[in-house]
Amino acid sequence: MNFRHILAASALASVIAAPGMALAAGSSEASLDLVQPLSDYKIYVAEKTAELVKDTQGLVEAVKAGDVDKAKSLFAPTRTSYEAIEPIAELFADLDGSIDARADDYEKGEKDPTFTGFHRIEYGLWKENSTDGIKDYADRLMADVQDLNDRINKLTFPPEAVVGGAAALMEEVAATKISGEEDRYSRTDLWDFEANFQGAEKIFDLLKPLIAKDDPDFVKKVDGNFSTAGETLAKYKTDNGGFESYEKLTDADRAVLSTKVNTLAEDLSTLRGKLGLD
Repeated sequence: MNFRHILAASALASVIAAPGMALAAGSSEASLDLVQPLSDYKIYVAEKTAELVKDTQGLVEAVKAGDVDKAKSLFAPTRTSYEAIEPIAELFADLDGSIDARADDYEKGEKDPTFTGFHRIEYGLWKENSTDGIKDYADRLMADVQDLNDRINKLTFPPEAVVGGAAALMEEVAATKISGEEDRYSRTDLWDFEANFQGAEKIFDLLKPLIAKDDPDFVKKVDGNFSTAGETLAKYKTDNGGFESYEKLTDADRAVLSTKVNTLAEDLSTLRGKLGLD
């Protein structure tokens, strides 16, 4: 049995056992319909967390080797796996805070010794242009990412968290990320945006067959908004598959992204009701 088959069996068993599958009154049929999408999503998340562990190891090795340029090149692509599965990662508040908190969350900002994770490493690489002060933080990040992977693999996914996760990703982008505050030192925000969009679209795609039969116009509208957002991001793709600095976005493109993000957040927030989970 290969890795994906093992994941599928484990995911299906955990979803079937999920107590949340019987939440909606009179919706036993809808609950059963959700079993396969939730199982498929757990496989997706497990693959992303495994990728996160592997990529973080590379980033940490570059930091500990003192290779600032290599660490900078690995920073944004390493974060994408985390950003794609953020609704699940955020179920573990302690790890989410340790891995992805921003300096604003700490009394002394960047100088606070309890400021850890990706953004502490980002600050060291771009603002201090050095790895000297962040090697211990890199070790801590590695341990936290491995812990996250272990916890997610043991987690029974709450249906409400998964279904609501698509909207949660867009709401976070709309509320804080569109301003550019997330990756404020590296300006690699567009990598995060793409991962957020992909994570939300993955959830929507898995649930789409359950919605399309009753509301095809809604599905067409959401698909169109995801497509427009993707086309806007594609303007800033670089030849190596990455993105230009967030500062290079025009005001017009920021406005388009903001509009689409807000529309997607609003539309995706109705998924729970459409699937009988309210």
